[in-house]
Amino acid sequence: MSAAENLVRPGPPPGTVDPRAPRVGAAITSVLLIIGVFLSLIGTSTGGNLGGLSLGQRVADPGFLMQLVVAVLFAWSLIAPASQPLTVIFRRLVRPRLAPPTEWEDARPPRFAQAVGLTVVGIGLLLHLIGVPWALVIAGSAAFIAAFLNAAIGFCLGCEIYLLLVRAGLIGRGQRAAV
Repeated sequence: MSAAENLVRPGPPPGTVDPRAPRVGAAITSVLLIIGVFLSLIGTSTGGNLGGLSLGQRVADPGFLMQLVVAVLFAWSLIAPASQPLTVIFRRLVRPRLAPPTEWEDARPPRFAQAVGLTVVGIGLLLHLIGVPWALVIAGSAAFIAAFLNAAIGFCLGCEIYLLLVRAGLIGRGQRAAV
């Protein structure tokens, strides 16, 4: 084996992720979400006249745009996780500086957590577009709390929900695929 081959780290086994990757992604997502919540607080989303604004004015709200970026990142992680920007940042900039992981994590719970994040932020975005005040702030704050818990202490709320649903037999093992 050549010296160059020794430097190449093997990727994760199929269906798994480095457990540190979701935490790094959650840290970056937390920063983006707290910026989005702040921008929502100072933008149009908390005003009583949100319903009176045009759709274009609601879309142009900086808080809406920042949370839209987060929603796109969540959706990207569901569609093409290997090319999602936060995954690429971890793989190229962070992982090479760390020791190899001692174990790999099932990719399904973190992916489910991304879907939960997309749902929460997406609901806030949709409610904002139809003129519901405070929707961006509330949805962005809820998503921030979940992402921050994952980043700061490794508690993945979406992963825990996934595991509860598996134990209840609602998803995962034993459930038949919908035809």
